[in-house]
Amino acid sequence: MNIVVQKFGGSSVKNSERIKAVAQRVCTAKEAGNQVVVVVSAMGDMTDELLALIHEISPDPTPRELDMLLSTGEQISISLLAVAIQSLGHTAVSLTGWQAGVKTENLHCKAKIKSIDAQRIKQELDKGQIVIVAGFQGINELGDITTLGRGGSDTSAVALAVALQAKICEIYTDVDGVYTADPRILSEARKINVISYGEMLEMASSGAGVLQPRAVEFAAEYGMKIHVRSSFNDKPGTIVKEVSDLEREMYVSGVTHDLNVAKLTVIEVPDKPGIAFTIFEALAKARINVDMIVQSTKAETVTDLLFTVSKDDATQAMQIVQNLIPQLGAKGLHCDDSVAKVSVVGAGMVTNPGVAALMFKALCESGINIQVISTSEIRISCLITAEQAQDAVRAIHSAFKLDADISGPIRPAVDLL
Repeated sequence: MNIVVQKFGGSSVKNSERIKAVAQRVCTAKEAGNQVVVVVSAMGDMTDELLALIHEISPDPTPRELDMLLSTGEQISISLLAVAIQSLGHTAVSLTGWQAGVKTENLHCKAKIKSIDAQRIKQELDKGQIVIVAGFQGINELGDITTLGRGGSDTSAVALAVALQAKICEIYTDVDGVYTADPRILSEARKINVISYGEMLEMASSGAGVLQPRAVEFAAEYGMKIHVRSSFNDKPGTIVKEVSDLEREMYVSGVTHDLNVAKLTVIEVPDKPGIAFTIFEALAKARINVDMIVQSTKAETVTDLLFTVSKDDATQAMQIVQNLIPQLGAKGLHCDDSVAKVSVVGAGMVTNPGVAALMFKALCESGINIQVISTSEIRISCLITAEQAQDAVRAIHSAFKLDADISGPIRPAVDLL
């Protein structure tokens, strides 16, 4: 019997009516002859509401107590969904992360999954139960509840699918799949039928909120197919898998934008070996991810070092680097959170010259100034002012003709300019 893992995000279970609709979809999968494991997030904006509540009590709660509080959101969802499924005549059992055997490292708020002991889940499946698992959480070796960071339920679902050797991992969200741009701001955006792990990872890391990057990494490592689809209809969505050149639709797959960005600049730091290591080692120890990095020489002896982090990490990053200023001998530190990152992603870029030029041309013709540029083999990202992000997405999407119908072979990189 096939095991299917389904994950439903907060918008899919935001109220009792949506929970009943999810229960019906889950029961349909069960009635099709599958063993079904369901991973759910907290209802609607509950995680944000819990965060606001704890910050009313303390501006700086300990990470352990944050995890203890935030994990309750998913526990509410799993219980309500289990009851909804039972009311439809099926048996179901809800399990917290630790009951489901999700074991993590000893880190709070951004823990990584170390292993999954799926014995309890398998026992319940063998009894004919539909198993409902709380996403976003696990337990460390000290017995404390940990959470996996924003979007962590995606990672929970993929990891469980791998551990259970499931047929597929279905990620249900509020859009029909992965699009060439955010369809909520660009009506011309086109749904992508199939996308590679590499392209999906770059898009997720660049601001596409459909999947958590770590979930895509997990899926790629173990070859687990992901089906991203809407929880509001039965239309097929986007399959994330290993993709051959013959299956690739376009040399550029999509345009993403990320408003959760802060730019930090270490001003007039001595231009000598060890400076960058000192800064980024300290940030790494705090598990702060750094994205764009630019070093520009202002004089023969000093340089400005610029890098970006998420707004969520900006305050902590500022504190860490500020404490290093005397040791570094730098003049100062500046933070700008009025920026955004816009990116183009596509595995075909590596063999199609002119992609960067076309992107820069589109921004130029829209009067959008580029502050920072970073690249990979399949991604080009530009840092711009946040207020121009939507205009940038529209201009780039139009320049690459991503709204065009795709039929026939891959479009060649001709007439880019």
